[in-house]
Amino acid sequence: MKALIASGGRGTRLRPITHTQNKHLIPIANKPILYYSIEAAAEAGIKEIGIVHNADSREVPEYVGDGSRWGVKITYIPQEKPGGLAEVVMISEKFIAGDEFIFYLGDNLLVGGIKRFIDEFQKSKCNCFLTLSRVKDPERFGVPEIRDGRIIGVEEKPKKPKSNFAVAGIYLYDKHIFEAVKSLKPSARGELEISDAHQYLIDNGFKVGYTEITGWWKDTGKPADLLEANRLILDAIALRIDGEVDSTSEVAGKVIIEPGARIIKSKIRGPVIIGKNSIIEDSYIGPFTSIGDRTEVRNSEVEYSIVLRDCKIQSVSLRLEGSILGNDVEIVEASGKPRVHRFMIGDQSRVEVA
Repeated sequence: MKALIASGGRGTRLRPITHTQNKHLIPIANKPILYYSIEAAAEAGIKEIGIVHNADSREVPEYVGDGSRWGVKITYIPQEKPGGLAEVVMISEKFIAGDEFIFYLGDNLLVGGIKRFIDEFQKSKCNCFLTLSRVKDPERFGVPEIRDGRIIGVEEKPKKPKSNFAVAGIYLYDKHIFEAVKSLKPSARGELEISDAHQYLIDNGFKVGYTEITGWWKDTGKPADLLEANRLILDAIALRIDGEVDSTSEVAGKVIIEPGARIIKSKIRGPVIIGKNSIIEDSYIGPFTSIGDRTEVRNSEVEYSIVLRDCKIQSVSLRLEGSILGNDVEIVEASGKPRVHRFMIGDQSRVEVA
């Protein structure tokens, strides 16, 4: 059993952060999203992982490395341009080399790991095994049609979904998936759709099974999804204080304070993670917030937010909430007269002011 992880695409729904950073490397609870899928594969006993990445960037290979830190071997597979998930599978045939494999979308997060799916797939003797999750907006996903406990069809992003299930970003295949993806023609979106490959297998008599994800699963394709995933991950952390907390500060609940971080005259109400060498002074950090490395928060309040590395938040009069700040962002009190809002904002940014 091998693992294939997709880390390509342009992350257009997460701009402007993805103008300068691959979306799969955006940290959730101060850990890149992609690392969670690698860890899941390693924990399931998989030793060989293929990662498909944008051919015009070495960001993912250089950031992730050879896999030795997880005890796995990583092979990088460049994709010339986004062409759909079925194309991701198709260009990975040489790496898979006839083995069974699990295909994991690198921007998906799942509680409980993937070993049970691998075990169910191998026990079922299916050619294709899909993981399904009940969602409120199935029209955003591939949607299965289920009859008498069998999947009889799969449609990509349907206007009228035939069930309230989404095909989650975790799929298990044997070698017949390559026959399916090679048979496809581009959809109206100009991509080779993985849902069409699943439909090919159904139509041609291959055995397609499924299981329902009973815990939480998140596709982190939108800003709100990132914040919710951050909340879910932080909710499972345990108290660990490796930095400094002065006697005038209060730390309550599940909080991680990384080495070199300093908490001065502040209140931290978990679950929260404070990154290495960060400074929190005269401030409040509320539940479900992650603060990246070397970030300063002074005389301000932050809650239910993701703040990346090297940021500065200083003397902000209103609490920052439901916010995502990229690397090296500054939000500081204006100095001098007249008192004004002064912004330098990149393309596709979002700002709310009171």
